[in-house]
Amino acid sequence: MSHTTRTSWIARAARTEVLAGCGAAVALVTLTACGGDTTTDKGADAAASKPAAKSSAPAAAPAAGKAKSAIKGSGTFQVGSDVQPGLYRSAGNKADGNCYWERAKDSKGEPESILDNANVVGLSYVAIGATDKIFKTEGCKGWELVDPKAKGTPKADVSGKGGMLKVGVDIAPGTYKSAGSTEDGSGCYWERTKDATGSLDTVIANENPEGQAVVTIAAGDGFFTTVDCQDWKKS
Repeated sequence: MSHTTRTSWIARAARTEVLAGCGAAVALVTLTACGGDTTTDKGADAAASKPAAKSSAPAAAPAAGKAKSAIKGSGTFQVGSDVQPGLYRSAGNKADGNCYWERAKDSKGEPESILDNANVVGLSYVAIGATDKIFKTEGCKGWELVDPKAKGTPKADVSGKGGMLKVGVDIAPGTYKSAGSTEDGSGCYWERTKDATGSLDTVIANENPEGQAVVTIAAGDGFFTTVDCQDWKKS
């Protein structure tokens, strides 16, 4: 059974960093037991974990001037002057810590400033909107601007810890099967989304499966995220 709410994997753990001021090391929210339905009410989850703000769509064209199309290292960047808007791709976590990103509507640094954010596991994408003001990144391997319309050679078998995969580029659409959680007991989580803004509104379906998992990724899906699952094989 799938649910259109983010659950224990993301749960906007970075909000703790903002409110408590606990620095760059933001731990992922611990997965709840995978032995059953672990989702929560969308309204309660969203209200508790992120400010009510509309996500911006990816920019139609890069900004001109000195704005960069690649981000190396951690920092807080102004959209349009330091970094171009658009779709960015990152290889994910550094070996010694978490990868965190944040899109903000201003530079006040307040919880209400945050449009969307996430802690990243493995490969990831983020769509920085043309109307976004700030993009913050901590502990990531770096981000590179990519063509949102680019096609690749998508795989039919993917790692269950692969992170966020672009449909049609990193993973082919179709029906996939996984044995479920990894052997170390970590909870398997998967998610289908429309885009890479990070907004809860873009979630098509998600699940913390109990035991074997089966999911159909549609050709019209934007991204498929998989965390702490055994490998997925196209059936």
